[in-house]
Amino acid sequence: MTGPTLDDHGKEFDRMWADLAPVGREPGGGYRRFAWTRADHTLREWFVAEAGRRGLSTVVDRAGNQWAWWGDPDTDGPGVVTGSHLDSVPSGGAYDGPLGVVSAFLAVDALRARGVRPSRPIGVACFADEEGARFGVACAGSRIITGALPADRARGLTDDDGTSLSDAVRQSGYDAELIGPDPKTVRRVGTFLELHIEQGRGLADLDWPVAVGNMIWPHGRWRVELAGRADHAGTTALADRDDPMLRLAALIEGARAGAARHDALATVGKVKIEPNGVNAIPSHVTAWVDCRAAETERVERVLAGLAEFTSTNESWTPVTVFDEALVAQLSRTLDAPVLSTGAGHDAGILSAAGIPAAMLFVRNPTGVSHSPDEHAERADCLAGVEALTRCLAELVA
Repeated sequence: MTGPTLDDHGKEFDRMWADLAPVGREPGGGYRRFAWTRADHTLREWFVAEAGRRGLSTVVDRAGNQWAWWGDPDTDGPGVVTGSHLDSVPSGGAYDGPLGVVSAFLAVDALRARGVRPSRPIGVACFADEEGARFGVACAGSRIITGALPADRARGLTDDDGTSLSDAVRQSGYDAELIGPDPKTVRRVGTFLELHIEQGRGLADLDWPVAVGNMIWPHGRWRVELAGRADHAGTTALADRDDPMLRLAALIEGARAGAARHDALATVGKVKIEPNGVNAIPSHVTAWVDCRAAETERVERVLAGLAEFTSTNESWTPVTVFDEALVAQLSRTLDAPVLSTGAGHDAGILSAAGIPAAMLFVRNPTGVSHSPDEHAERADCLAGVEALTRCLAELVA
C-alpha cells in the first residue's frame, strides 16, 4: 500500500488538519482536549483511522498511548518512531502536539512515495495526556510506561471534579488495572524523533523554518496550600480578616521576582479558591507554581525564595540532553540550527529512559503557544514534514 505522491502532501495536510479542527474547539477559538474525555475519544478514533488508511497496525500500551507500525518491531528489531500528542491545555492552540502527529503520518506517505524500503520498522506514536491538563502530571503516558510515574500514583491522580485517572480510564472503556510500566512497548522504540511547533521565537529571530532540538530545560510543578478563614466580605473589618488571597498575591510576586533575579521562568497559572464567592473571604486557596530554567540550580534558587510557603512537588523533570550523536546527525542532514527549549515533551521522558531521542522544531512566527493565537505558517509546516522525512529516511537507510 502506498501513500500520496509528494505533490499531494499539501492537500493531505489540509485534509487532516480540517478533520482535527472541530474536535474540542472552544467558543473563544482555542481547544480543550483533555485526556480520557469525549474529545480525546474522537481523537483516538481519528488516529486509528489515519493509521488504517495507510495499512499500519495499531496497538495501545498500558498507559493508553497509541502506536501505529509500518513493520513489526517484535520480529524485526526496535524501530524508529516519530509522533507527538493530540491533547491540549485549557484554551490551547491547534499546533502543540497535533502538528507532530500529522507530520508523522505525512512523512510515512513521503517515504513510500520515494520508494524507501526501511531497514527497521517505523512507528507513529500518539502519547496520552502529554499536557497533564486534567490530572496534573505532564507527559503522564510516557512517564507511566517508562516507570517514571508509579502506577499506584497514576491511578490515584484526580481532576478538579474529583474523578480519578483510574475511573476516567474505566469510563473510556479501558482496563485501569493494566496501567503501569510497559517494558515491552519501550523495547520496541530504538530511536525517537518528535516534531513540534517551537514554543518560542528562536526560529523567527533566526529567520529559519526548522531547527533540531538538543536539550529540554529542567522543570517542575509545585502545589501550594494557603489557609485562611472564611468570612463575610461586607461586614468583616480589614484588620479582622485572615485572607489567603493576600498570601496568594505574595506568592505570585515572589515567584516573578525570583525568576527575574535568577534568570529563570516561574508562573502561577492555576488557582483553586474556596468557596470562590464574590462576597466571601476565601477559607482556602490552592495555587500551582511552574518553574523552569536552563540550569537546575536556578530553579532551586527561585524555590528557596518561596520557602515561607508550604509546597508539594507534583512533578519534576531534570535537565534532558538529547542523544548527542543523533542531534549531530540530524543537524548535518538538515543543515539546520540547533536549539534548546524550556517546554517539556515526551521525547524528553523517553530520552531519560535511555532511548536515543531528539526533536525537530517548526517556526512559530510570534512565539506564542498554549494559546488560541498559537500559529505556524502552512509552508513552514510542510517544510517540517520534508525535514522529518529526510531524517527518517537516513535513520532507516
